Amino acid sequence: MRRFESATYTMEGMPMSTTPRVIPPKLRVAIFAGGFSAERDVSLRSGEMVRRNLDPERYVAEVIDLKDLLPPAVLDWADIKARHDVVFIALHGEGGEDGTLQGALELLDMPYTGSGVYASSLAMNKWRTKQVYQANGIPTADALAFDLRYAPMPDPKDAAQQAEARFGFPHVLKADNQGSSFGVYIVRNSAEFEAAWKGASGFSPEILIERFVPGTEVSCGVIGGQNLQALPVIEIVPAGEWFDYEAKYTPGAAEEIVPARISPELTRHVQDLALKAHRALGCWGMSRTDMRITPEGEILVLETNTIPGLTEGSLLPKEARAAGIMLPELFDRLISFALARHADRRQLGLPTS
Repeated sequence: MRRFESATYTMEGMPMSTTPRVIPPKLRVAIFAGGFSAERDVSLRSGEMVRRNLDPERYVAEVIDLKDLLPPAVLDWADIKARHDVVFIALHGEGGEDGTLQGALELLDMPYTGSGVYASSLAMNKWRTKQVYQANGIPTADALAFDLRYAPMPDPKDAAQQAEARFGFPHVLKADNQGSSFGVYIVRNSAEFEAAWKGASGFSPEILIERFVPGTEVSCGVIGGQNLQALPVIEIVPAGEWFDYEAKYTPGAAEEIVPARISPELTRHVQDLALKAHRALGCWGMSRTDMRITPEGEILVLETNTIPGLTEGSLLPKEARAAGIMLPELFDRLISFALARHADRRQLGLPTS
C-alpha cells in the first residue's frame, strides 16, 4: 500500500499543488547474521553494522540470528517471508556464505544480497576455486589437496613428504572451507606438520597445502550487478608474520593502507584480476579477492570471499570509503543489486539462483 503526503498550502491558503506526491513504502529488510560457523562473532558485528547504516527513511530493518531459525526454532521461515521484502546476508562461513542459506531463500522466492547458490558454494571451496582460476588464466599459488572423506584416507606422513618435496618450507596448510583464517597454519619445519594437519582437519575434512608466497598482501573488492566496479586496492601489513584472525580483528594488530603502496600498473593488474575472479566464479553484488605480490612483482590470487566482513574496520568497507562510497550507500547498492537480480530472474521465468 502506498502512503500519500497531503498537499502543501500557500500563505493565502490555496493549495500549491493538487497532485499528491507518492511516498514509496519503506523496504522491510531482514539482516541475517550470527549462525553457527566459527565466524559467528564477526557475523554478528557485520549484521549490527548493516542495521545501523541502513537509511531509516528508506528501510525498516531487523537483525535475525540464523540460529533462531534452526531447530529448536524460535522463529518461522514463513513469518520471515511475510514480514520482509529482502534479506541482507551478513553471515560468514559455513551455513551462511556457502550456498546453504542461499538455497533456502531460493525456495522461499526471497531476494537476497550477494551471490547465488552456485557461486557461494564454489568460492567457499578453496581447491575448486583454484581450479576455476587456472581454467580462466588467473594466476594462483601451487597447491596440493587432500580429502579425508574418501578411502583410503590420506596418510599425514605421506602428505608431509609430498608437501616438503614440492614446496619446501615454509608452506601453508589450511582447512579448505573456512574464513577469517580459521584452520590456517604456517608450517615452518617438518616437526610442525602433524599439529597443523590435526588442527585443520578439526575444521574440515578437506585440506589444502599451498606454497607460501612471500611479499606484499593486498585485497581488492568488487561491487555491482551487471556493471562491475573494482574498488581501490588495500595493502595489509600485519604486525606479526601473517594476517591471522588476531591481526584481522584486533585493533592495531595490522596496518591496512588504502590505496595500496604499489605502482599504478600493479594496481590496475590487481583490480583486473579481482574482476576476472568475480566473473569466473559467477559472483553477484560483491566479492573481495585476496592476493600476494611477490618481490619480483608477480601477482598470485589466494581466494575470493563472496560475503566479506562488513564491520567499520573490515577491508571492503574501507576500500569503498576510499572510492567515496560510505556505508549507507554501499549497503543501499547491495540491496538494489539483490532486487534487480531477483526481478530479472523472475521476468525470465528462471530460478532466482
